[in-house]
Amino acid sequence: MVEQTAAPIVVIGAGPIGLAAAAHLAERGLDFAVLESGPGVAAAIEEWRHVRLFSPWRYDIDAAARRLLEPTGWVEPELGKLPTGGELIDAYLAPLTKTPALNDRIRYHAQVVAVTRVGFDRVRTAGRENAPYLIRLADGSELLASAVIDAAGTWRRPNVLGGSGIPARGEVGLDGVAHALPDVLGVDRERYAGRRTAVVGAGHSAATTLLDLGRLSDEEPGTEIVWVVRGTDQARTYGGGDADELPARGALGSRLKVLVQSGRVELVSSFRIESIGTANGRVVLAAGERTVVADTVVNSTGFRPDHDMVSELRLDLDPIMGSTRALAPLIDPNQHSCGTVPPHGADELAHPEPGYYAVGAKSYGRAPTFLLATGYEQARSVVAALAGDWDAARDVQLDLPETGVCSSNLAYGGSADEADGCCGPAPQAVLADRGLATGISGGLLTVIENDTTKSSGCCG
Repeated sequence: MVEQTAAPIVVIGAGPIGLAAAAHLAERGLDFAVLESGPGVAAAIEEWRHVRLFSPWRYDIDAAARRLLEPTGWVEPELGKLPTGGELIDAYLAPLTKTPALNDRIRYHAQVVAVTRVGFDRVRTAGRENAPYLIRLADGSELLASAVIDAAGTWRRPNVLGGSGIPARGEVGLDGVAHALPDVLGVDRERYAGRRTAVVGAGHSAATTLLDLGRLSDEEPGTEIVWVVRGTDQARTYGGGDADELPARGALGSRLKVLVQSGRVELVSSFRIESIGTANGRVVLAAGERTVVADTVVNSTGFRPDHDMVSELRLDLDPIMGSTRALAPLIDPNQHSCGTVPPHGADELAHPEPGYYAVGAKSYGRAPTFLLATGYEQARSVVAALAGDWDAARDVQLDLPETGVCSSNLAYGGSADEADGCCGPAPQAVLADRGLATGISGGLLTVIENDTTKSSGCCG
């Protein structure tokens, strides 16, 4: 249990998982503050408010948050429907911030740039556990914390376009590269209509953008689409079509496959970007002697966590995933193709630095998928641990279908009721090698996910 002093528990990030943590802290009567880098709640989601989630409302609302909302007259959304990012904010997260328990606890425009211990760098040990956390913000101000729940997410740290994990030559600072999930049918339409766009990446975020561009090409003559991938086989992205156990997801992949086979989307495979430049006002991607030329390049290669701001804390990070070592074997795409993971909580998320936990998408490091409902359970377990209630912290459960649901975007047809279970338990041998217990739970993917050329199967 973290001893409550004058310093509150600080939650970094006012997105769905950060606010879930805040709701659980409020229920337990613990002092807390929430720091959000943007101007409003869930500022990252605000940037993709046009995108529909994969998970219906029944999996998008945290239990403690619901309990805070119910006395306020809040009207619960229809649980079987899939919200857009904007609807998630407007119908759930924004009302949550106005509840009496949270309305004066959130500080906006509060970008965290460093977290350390007062008077301690990473090397010094004696008395370390008694020192409060020191949090520095971008404006130079500082505040103390008795513990830190880091729900900052990964949206601000996209993976690079370079095919070897580092920026391609000429990539840094180059104009003409857009963030994942642009609103090509809405506010960003002018940038893409009648122009040539290259989408780089092989995950669902890339597929979503490619399908939107396909619709745009129906409406705007001259709109050209290039899909750039590192791998040679797009079966993972296309899915199983009519044979897919998840019909809606199968339809998503099938529609993309039709676009490619019809020639409306030019597929460029086995293309590992080495350099990026410009010529005649266009972006030029190069891989050896091969080039791809486009007016705009959409980076849909996924995301990675920012560990720089906590570099003076003692972290036990898996050398591959960048998650905790205990969580890594449960989510490693080299071993798993599925979005569901065994239940995990405070124990698996703990670092050698007592009182610091990363939850939500950041907890997954570079793993390719994040489960929104799993993040809520992470937050519940971590808050219970900080309150000293280890029985509750270790009683990790997910109230989801046994094998999970990876329902696709209803914007492309299908219904939430069409989605079946997708994935079985994590391979036993892998977990046994790491000395970890197993057990399967379900989860729902949001549309935001990392792309990885090595992952395959149902949810990656």
